[in-house]
Amino acid sequence: MSDNNVSRREAPTRRDTIKYGGAVVGGGLLAGCTGNADGDAVEDNENTGGTSTNSTTDDATENEDGPEPYTASMEPIGEVTFEQPPERWVAYDGGYADMAVALGQGDGLTGLGHAPRYYTYVYDQLPGVGVDRDTVEAHPEVRTKEEFYELDADIHLYDPRMLVNWFDWDDDDDVDEITENVAPFFGNLIFRRSDEWHDYRYYTLYEAFERVAAVFDETARFEAFAALHDEFIADLQTRLPPVDERPNVFLTFEGTEEPETFSPYRLIDKGTSKKQWRDLGVTDALAGTDIENLSTTNRGELDYENLLKVDPDVLLIRGHERKSAQEFRDTVLAYMKDHSVGGELAAVQNDRVYRGGYLNQGPIHNLFLTERAAKQIYPEEFGDVTGNEQLFDRQRVADIINGDS
Repeated sequence: MSDNNVSRREAPTRRDTIKYGGAVVGGGLLAGCTGNADGDAVEDNENTGGTSTNSTTDDATENEDGPEPYTASMEPIGEVTFEQPPERWVAYDGGYADMAVALGQGDGLTGLGHAPRYYTYVYDQLPGVGVDRDTVEAHPEVRTKEEFYELDADIHLYDPRMLVNWFDWDDDDDVDEITENVAPFFGNLIFRRSDEWHDYRYYTLYEAFERVAAVFDETARFEAFAALHDEFIADLQTRLPPVDERPNVFLTFEGTEEPETFSPYRLIDKGTSKKQWRDLGVTDALAGTDIENLSTTNRGELDYENLLKVDPDVLLIRGHERKSAQEFRDTVLAYMKDHSVGGELAAVQNDRVYRGGYLNQGPIHNLFLTERAAKQIYPEEFGDVTGNEQLFDRQRVADIINGDS
């Protein structure tokens, strides 16, 4: 991207202010990327936050000279140092936005990189939790340098390599410019693991969540959320049927109400968008086939004839998250039942075609999506997906987010 249309700010930036010893403003960014602190030596478990000194309390540690700096780290950015927690933030996708909300930072949202995939209606079930939809609608596609300058956030929850590979940013110059003149990037594209350009470490949902918690100095909230999550998943897993009694599942994307072709996902991909299916121990209907996973470079699709060769027990279709379970049945499933070939699919005949969940999910989303998935895959144990049975405590989630736990 060219610099020709970017208006340079004449006033000192946050980094300039700190560099020359002036007062810190806003989120108080102290320094930028200082290398890849998250290398191969970092443990690959759910509770590795990449944090360092003074990032273990809810508030930045105070000393006689003011807040004491703390750091957070994540590939591909490396280590970032903060004077105090960021107040204003922008996230590219709903997964990272949801992490910030889970950490009690909803009021700091200033824009989204891709707002259509940020589903906020789940917050309606959590007392006192929400975001300003006017802010989301005012800045729904923050992807250019001009927009980053305009919003003047304290942290950008984006994988900068995604900006380079998807939106043609200059390899280093554009990213470095915004990092130095506005605020750093902090994120890793984790919803799938099939993009060739992503040649650095991935993270699980809770590994990424812990690193974002380090950014906001919200370790206590993260730990409370992680404990709730672990209890919830463990309880569900004790109720699952034996492996040989579980249905096989085909996950796909098709956003129309009259689907004719289907883009395949492989559940073996460990991206966060498939976390609920892995936690629930489902079998991938594509296992043993040569059908490749949907990615930036693979846009292959299956027609009904090829899908019939797979003939999954359960068919999960993404692209319909604005519909209720009943609305999906009345439109997409109804069309497939009337289709000359689609109507032959076992999943269609048995009414086992469902919405496939969000592409980008954060920790709050994941609780709701896992509850939904349990009902979709094991209705005999967990109840029908159109029912109102709740599998986790909404008030407990809200209390953590609101700081009341």
